[in-house]
Amino acid sequence: MIKIYVDGDAFPNLLKPIIFRSIERLNIVTFVVSNKKIDIGRSKYITYIIVEAGADEADHAIVEMVEEGDLVITADIPLADRVISKNAHAIDHRGELYSVDNIKQYLAMRNLMEIIRDTGEMTKGPAPFNQKNVHEFANQLHRFLTKKNKFKS
Repeated sequence: MIKIYVDGDAFPNLLKPIIFRSIERLNIVTFVVSNKKIDIGRSKYITYIIVEAGADEADHAIVEMVEEGDLVITADIPLADRVISKNAHAIDHRGELYSVDNIKQYLAMRNLMEIIRDTGEMTKGPAPFNQKNVHEFANQLHRFLTKKNKFKS
């Protein structure tokens, strides 16, 4: 049975009810990992783990715990890359399912944009998070869990 890991530090509030309903309906063991208190709801299936403050501490904890086939919810592309290298899965907050086929492209683009910003160039950030993103996330999560035979439509 898969487990879900939520990279909680930047988890959008709009997604909390979606993930909570899936956890409860499907009885999925879930870990919310962050360096501050995050609450997506009370459930016997959810364990909250607070790590020490510091860059990538939550990421390191998730990578250490995740196992093959598990799902990580994160917008952190380097974390998604590390998770995929362990044969696990990653979905970002906007509904993108990262895979072996696409993660290196996302990572390369992220690194290129970082280099451009480091040279002083002003770049546009991502578009504001909106209801369309919430819908795409919900659909992707549903497709993923359906494919993994966790529930029937």
